[in-house]
Amino acid sequence: MKRNTCSLRDTPQRAFNKQKVEATKQVLNDLNFNVVEMTDEAATLDGGDILFTGKEFFVGLSQRTNQRGAEILADVFKDYAVSKVSVTGTLHLKSYCTMAGPELIAIGSSEHAQKALQIMQEMSDHRYDKLTLPDDQAANCVYLNIPNKGHVLLHRTAQEFPESAKVFEKLKNYTLIPVSNTELAKVDGGLTCCSVLLNKRA
Repeated sequence: MKRNTCSLRDTPQRAFNKQKVEATKQVLNDLNFNVVEMTDEAATLDGGDILFTGKEFFVGLSQRTNQRGAEILADVFKDYAVSKVSVTGTLHLKSYCTMAGPELIAIGSSEHAQKALQIMQEMSDHRYDKLTLPDDQAANCVYLNIPNKGHVLLHRTAQEFPESAKVFEKLKNYTLIPVSNTELAKVDGGLTCCSVLLNKRA
């Protein structure tokens, strides 16, 4: 998890993910980020379960993230509220919930997704707008605020999710970039799994 100049290095359970974490750590060190190591072997924390809204964190408790992992994240990012959300019906919190813009949560329509949203709304002091999508997988999108380009959103294609694509197309003042994710989705991978977003520093 990256925020400003601080990065929390998680403890993924699969060997392949451990290799990714080591490679990412090297890049962050090269960029002079402060990398905080999770040394508690009982703690698990996966980036797919961490939703940062710009104001607070929501952490999904899932097959890949446990209570101890969420506690460590809260200890590292003390300036932000950290709320825990039980994840059911899918692998990660971000499998059906991501940020689609400032104050805008993209959320799937399934019972599991809507229950997670209800929990987040009950725990938060902030009120977010919702972008409700017919397909849970389509709610996994990547928002970018790019200087001189404004709001940019990477989302699943109309060929994959035609009804959800219609919802994205209604967004005003956005540059929409459809990205096919058919193959990665076969192993529960979303668009956010392919993305590491860093604030550009002078």
